[in-house]
Order: sequence, then C-alpha cells, then structure tokens
Amino acid sequence: MNTRLHKLARTTPAVRAEMALSADSVAVLACRHGVSESTARKWKGRSSPHDRSHTAHKLQTTLSPAQEIVAVELRRTLLLPLDDLLAVTREFMCPTVSRSGLDRCLRRHGVGNLDALKPTKPEGAHKAFKAYEPGYLHMDVKYLPQMADETKRRYLFVAIDRATRWVFVAVKADKTAASAKAFLNALHKACAIKIVKLLTDNGKEFTDRLFASRERGPSGNHEFDQLCKALGIEHRLTKPRSPQTNGMVERFNGRISDVLNTHRFVSGQDMQETLMRYTALYNHQFPQSALKSKTPIQAMKDWYKTHPHLFHKKPYDRPGCDK
Repeated sequence: MNTRLHKLARTTPAVRAEMALSADSVAVLACRHGVSESTARKWKGRSSPHDRSHTAHKLQTTLSPAQEIVAVELRRTLLLPLDDLLAVTREFMCPTVSRSGLDRCLRRHGVGNLDALKPTKPEGAHKAFKAYEPGYLHMDVKYLPQMADETKRRYLFVAIDRATRWVFVAVKADKTAASAKAFLNALHKACAIKIVKLLTDNGKEFTDRLFASRERGPSGNHEFDQLCKALGIEHRLTKPRSPQTNGMVERFNGRISDVLNTHRFVSGQDMQETLMRYTALYNHQFPQSALKSKTPIQAMKDWYKTHPHLFHKKPYDRPGCDK
C-alpha cells in the first residue's frame, strides 16, 4: 500500500512502527515525537503503520435490509423513476427516507440506471430485396460538390442491377430529361444484361407523374418514358416521398458520399476520374456479402453461364474486352 504523507505530517511509517514496538509510555512517546498523546496511543495500539480506509464500516441508511430489497424489486419490476419510487417508499415503508439515500441504495444494488433496466427493442432487420433475375435496375441522381474550377455543381447519374449489384455511373452537367436520356442510352450500350425493368424516383428528369403539389399518374409522353418504351424497358416509379423504395441505389450513393468525404480533389476532372475508378473497383474487385462474397462481375458471369438468354452480350472481367 502506498502511503501519501502530508507535507507537514509529524509521523511517518517508520515513526509509527517505532511507536508500536516501543515499551515506553504514551506520554514519553508523545513528547519524543512531538505529537499528541491520542496520536501516540493510536499508533502504539496498531499492528500496521499505514492509514486505514476512511470509508464508514456501516453505511448510514434509514432503510432496513428488508426495505431495501423491496425498493430494489419495485425498481426492477415496475421500472419506477427515482422520484416516483421515493413517493412509494415514503408512503408505505419509510417516511423519513431521503432522495439521496434512496438513490445510493439503488446504485449499491446495481439498479441505479433506469435505462439499463428497460428491455432493449431489437432493431428491425433490413428487409431483403425480393429475388429477381438480372435485368431489373434501380436508377437515381446524386448531387456532387462544386469544385474550385467549376462554375456550378454537377450531377452523378447512377444505375445498379438488383440481382448482380453491377453499377454504371456518369457525371452530367445538369439533371434534365435530356441528361437522363443520354445516361439511359449509355447504360443500355454498356450493360451486358438485357434491361427489362427500370425503377426511378419521381424527379422531373424521369417522369411527369407529379405536377406542382397535386399528384397524378404518368402520362407516358415524357421523354424518358418514350426512350424506355423504344428500348423495350418497363419504367417503374417509386411511391411519392418514399425514398426507401429505391434503397439499393441509395446505399451505393452512401458509398459515393464516403469517397467524396474522404478524398481531396484538385479539380472537377480529378473528382470525376476518382468516381469512375471507384466504380470500376466496385464492379470488378469488391466482393459483396449479398452475392456470397462475389464481385458484381463474377455474379454476372455466373448468371450468364446458367441464363444466357438474359444477356445480349457476354460479360467480361475487364471493361472494354467486348469491343
């Protein structure tokens, strides 16, 4: 045990040990060491030269052991807040109990934290996407930060296949219907899978479903709808104000946000090239737990082996090999 002595202390462990072993009287020891007789008497009767704990041997409490058990069980079973438990305890067990005394009792028995006693609500598991064959793609647009060499911000168009998690992206100067059509044309050319269904939100670049604050159904005359029809793609829309419906592409957008937040770009071109490299790595190098630790390209090739009719060209491990 380490003894911390006050700088003006008149006794040290060595002095105390000498007093304990000395045969001299208390008065002689007090005079010799310059302490009071009560101090000399205390150390003469001790077997150890170290200070004892100043904690009380018996806690001062107004509750009996039986009353403490009742209070603790009330806390556990009824989950009563401290003030409510105090009112019950004063009413039916001990009128003189103090709030601080009851709080110390609860802490002593390990029930001081009420939140820790409440049953934890299990987090709802993420609902798995319904199993689909390749060809059902989700599409969305993500705002990109404006770089120092840019006069306005640009937009990242993203498409992801539900079955294989294969992703295609492109940076556009705006989010108009013309940009959406150009992206869909590029997607249709780059994707080895026959695109059958396409899910988007209700943005003006994708649909005319919503007009001002009044809801209406899509007319089918929107530029994007017309292109989908020409390409043989069924265009589906998410429910208004329900972004979770398009959650698969939103999760990939979260990955893009991480890239944007953890990299320092010197220009807009640098940012665009970084996003393209990341997408290529995602498709060809990043195993996905949802794909049983396969990369999107590996999953696509496995589908091609068993369902070649779902593809209009053979998928390759490296981009550009099919040209």
